[in-house]
Amino acid sequence: MQQTHPPAAPTRSSRGRSLLPFGLAAAAGGIAILVGCAPDKTAAPTEEMSPQPAAASSAAAAPATPGHYKDGTYSADGHYVSPNGDETVGVTLTLASGKVTDVQITTHPSSANTQLFQNRFAGGIKDLVVGKSIDELGGITRVAGSSLTSGGFEDAVAAIKKRAG
Repeated sequence: MQQTHPPAAPTRSSRGRSLLPFGLAAAAGGIAILVGCAPDKTAAPTEEMSPQPAAASSAAAAPATPGHYKDGTYSADGHYVSPNGDETVGVTLTLASGKVTDVQITTHPSSANTQLFQNRFAGGIKDLVVGKSIDELGGITRVAGSSLTSGGFEDAVAAIKKRAG
């Protein structure tokens, strides 16, 4: 008796072209879409900040009391992990009466892909944070298609709150 096996998946299109390149391209596209989808909450905050104007030396490492922040411009680097490894994004916030009056993002990409997402984030974050209290900035998870950079942003904001408090 001859055994029969189920037919193999087609490897050629109806026009005789190989389907393998299409399958690989589709799989690669699916992977590329998933890159940068979820923030990493394990990154440790950095203490590399330089407030301008100079903040009083009494800025302790303890968290600030909500709503009680010194006016000024504060900068911090936030850290997060992407499929490319450890990433850093610079955040500069200007505060007046506890509200954000300006935000600047400094990109520190480790790859072209990271540059793309950090640039998207930088281009969209201002509309989401200017005019809000610094205490309202938590929970930003996606900006202009960039979802991992927000983890670095939140990391930097936490460090800025400690410094400004």
